[in-house]
Amino acid sequence: MNLKNAKRLLIIRLSSLGDILLTTPLIRAIKKNYPEIIIDFLLKKQYQDALKYNKYISNLYLFQTGKDEEKKSETNLKFNNYDFVIDLQNNLRSRKIIGVLKRPIVKFNKHNFDKFLLVQFKLNKLQSLPQIPVRYTQTISNFSLDDEGLNLYIPEYIKTKLTNDKKYIGFGPGGRHFTKMWPIDYYIQLGNELNRNGFEIVLFGGRSDEQICKQIKDKLPHAINLCNNNDLLQTATDMKKCLAVVCNDSGLMHTACSVRIPVLTFFGSTVKEFGFAPYKNKNLILENNSLTCRPCSHIGRNKCPKKHFKCMMKLSPELAFNKLQELLNDK
Repeated sequence: MNLKNAKRLLIIRLSSLGDILLTTPLIRAIKKNYPEIIIDFLLKKQYQDALKYNKYISNLYLFQTGKDEEKKSETNLKFNNYDFVIDLQNNLRSRKIIGVLKRPIVKFNKHNFDKFLLVQFKLNKLQSLPQIPVRYTQTISNFSLDDEGLNLYIPEYIKTKLTNDKKYIGFGPGGRHFTKMWPIDYYIQLGNELNRNGFEIVLFGGRSDEQICKQIKDKLPHAINLCNNNDLLQTATDMKKCLAVVCNDSGLMHTACSVRIPVLTFFGSTVKEFGFAPYKNKNLILENNSLTCRPCSHIGRNKCPKKHFKCMMKLSPELAFNKLQELLNDK
């Protein structure tokens, strides 16, 4: 696909938070190279804050499930008569939308078979591939990204709930899948050690993380619990006050990267080769590379299939503390 003569472009990435934030280098690069082009974006309503104030996007369209809502969305998009559609979701739902639009289309190569080979047979054909933002960009011929990271634009009226006189370390302990989550007890032990060394702990999460943040807060009474009702922009604003964020391989990891906060992150059942490591941001990844059972999934599991969970259990709080110190001291 050549964008040289295009006037209007639609990008589709319906979910999830991290995947959508990882589209922002591509959005920025297209607009900088073709400033006259109109870029529209289609995503699920619950993730709209990730792109709501993005200055490179002309129109943000919100996808909602339901026959009437989907038909309304498809009608609005069809009216725009796009020159090109970039489908970064590439699933049954996005293909249905594309079928209605009947416009020139390019699709993101998800390398599903290569993921299958790596998970099931540990045959790694993904190791030579770049990170997801670069893979997104490969949908466009002869096109490349700049050297900047992710974008998350936040309006000035959103103010932080933290002060300027504390050494804050953020914790993002939540996640959708058990095998991608560092143990709660480990977060608590790390929090106690950080407290003893003069750091204040700030807990971050969304609606689904309320219970895990409460459990940690109960054991770390001096921690500040800023888990909220999926208010991404408030979370990102408060993250900007932290010296670093300790988190799982999750949307919060990419949120911290989007506001340029160093991250210490844990990779358990998943591996960097899937492409979702922190992008162009100061980071340290902790993972247990001694295991032959990793990865056991490309998205995560509800329990360890081997019943030992060594991919996370071997990443001790002491190791995390020492590596966090390295991250903070690395100028």
